[in-house]
Amino acid sequence: MSTGTILAIIIPIVVVIAVVAVMAWLVVRRKKLRERFGPEYVRTVEDADSRAAGERELRAREKRHDSLDIKPLDGTVRDRYTRDWTNVQEEFVDRPEDAVHDADRLVTSLMHERGYPTQDFQQQLKDLSVEHGRTLEHYRAAHDVDALSTRHEATTEQLRGAMVHYRALFDELLSDGGEPRHAPA
Repeated sequence: MSTGTILAIIIPIVVVIAVVAVMAWLVVRRKKLRERFGPEYVRTVEDADSRAAGERELRAREKRHDSLDIKPLDGTVRDRYTRDWTNVQEEFVDRPEDAVHDADRLVTSLMHERGYPTQDFQQQLKDLSVEHGRTLEHYRAAHDVDALSTRHEATTEQLRGAMVHYRALFDELLSDGGEPRHAPA
C-alpha cells in the first residue's frame, strides 16, 4: 500500500475519533450542568436564545460562585438561626404577613452569613442556583408571595405556602451542603 492510501485511511479515522471524543466531552459537560443545576438548568436554557447561550450563562454562574467566599456556619450561629426560625414560625399564628416578611429577612440574613451577596434578588437567584438549584423554585415562590403580602393581597394559604417554601431553602442553607438539619417545627 502506498503512503497516500495509508494516509487516506488513517486521516478520516483520526478525524472521526476526534469528532466522537469532542461530542462525548460535550455530552458529559452538559450532563454535569444538568445534574448540578437541576430544574434551574431547564429554566435557564429555555430563557436563553439557545442551549449554548444558556449553558454559557450557567458556567458563568459557576465561575462567579467559585469566586465567592461561601463558608459553613459554626454551631452557635447555626443554633441561633434555628431559634430565630422557630420564633418566625410561632409568629405566623398571630401575624402571618409579618412572619413571611421576617422569614424573607431571615433567609436573606442566613445567605449573607454564609457569604452570598444579598443586594439584588436576581443575582441572589443566580448565585444560589449553583449549589441550591433544586430548592430555588421554592425561594422564587416564597418571594412572590412576600411581594403580594406587602400589598396585603396574599391569602392565608399563600402565606402558609410561602413559609414552607422559605423553610426549604432555609434548611438547605443551614445544612452547609450536607444532610439538612431541620429546625424544630
